[in-house]
Amino acid sequence: MTNSLYQAAIAAFDKANAEDPNKEVADGKEYPKELLYAQRMTEMQERYAPEASEAVKLACRAQHIQRWKSPRSDYPMDKKGYMLWRTNLYKFHAETAGALMKQVGYDDEMVDRVKTIVGKKELKTNPETQLMEDVVDLVFIEHYMLGFAAQKSDYDEAKWILIIKKTWDKMSERAHEFALAGKIKLPEALVPLILKSIQG
Repeated sequence: MTNSLYQAAIAAFDKANAEDPNKEVADGKEYPKELLYAQRMTEMQERYAPEASEAVKLACRAQHIQRWKSPRSDYPMDKKGYMLWRTNLYKFHAETAGALMKQVGYDDEMVDRVKTIVGKKELKTNPETQLMEDVVDLVFIEHYMLGFAAQKSDYDEAKWILIIKKTWDKMSERAHEFALAGKIKLPEALVPLILKSIQG
């Protein structure tokens, strides 16, 4: 790993995410929301795949970079609007991460590699993109699924089974085994539903 470049890129990502006006409290401390998310991504990546490449480590740290600058509310509140928002969001994150990497001195080859991962291109065929996706889904299950459920109290069981199954299907077998082996903290209230979803 090119340590000085890597550390400079991580610092640049964190500085960008520290600008998030949205706050989240964890362990009694308030954080800029996307800075906390980025730190959770790195923590999970180190727990799940400490052998990950430099490109994957960078992509995990930058996966939601400055997400607040592209709000869901800027798009129509229907399925088509949601899909367009997600597509543009991947591009935005990839371009933002790539620009910061160039600023600190990374070459085009590594920049393009990270942009491919952050942009979620070649999922299921690019092992690095799949590895980041595994980390994304593990972080969602451990840290965000319960909060998401609280926001969607109108969803019935069938809807939840579909959501959980879609998340599970994006993960590799390695990530499935990691989650089921007790390596992550499953949201206790949702465990019966999670097991029903993946066993079904």
